[in-house]
Amino acid sequence: MTTHLTHVPAPEGIAPSPQYSHVVWGTGRFVAISGQCSLDASGAVVGADDAGAQARQVFANLRRCLAAAGAGFEDVVKLTYFVTDVAHLPAVRTARDEAFGTAPLPASSAVQIAALVRPELLIEIEAFALVPESAAG
Repeated sequence: MTTHLTHVPAPEGIAPSPQYSHVVWGTGRFVAISGQCSLDASGAVVGADDAGAQARQVFANLRRCLAAAGAGFEDVVKLTYFVTDVAHLPAVRTARDEAFGTAPLPASSAVQIAALVRPELLIEIEAFALVPESAAG
């Protein structure tokens, strides 16, 4: 089976990164996932003051949102990380690697921000995906 996405980890003249692909393109249905925070189904914060617990909850929420569109992490072309402290990025990467498994890593950006919508939130992540036309959603 061939993939509907092409990942270019390092275009000519660009230093490679093990953390993301510099370029991703493909065909299919475009899916935009709003920024997800570490909220459970009732809206309660999961993992207050724990970047690792928050990151795992965020990726669980992203998985649920992607599934609603008939997609999975293998369809993600871009992630944007918003963190209140760049020191949270190792925890985010660990949770991302657990969620993505062996799927190629998408393009990504990370931004440190002053605050999120609630003071106990440390991480928000948005995703863009391309889903094969044959996928349900």
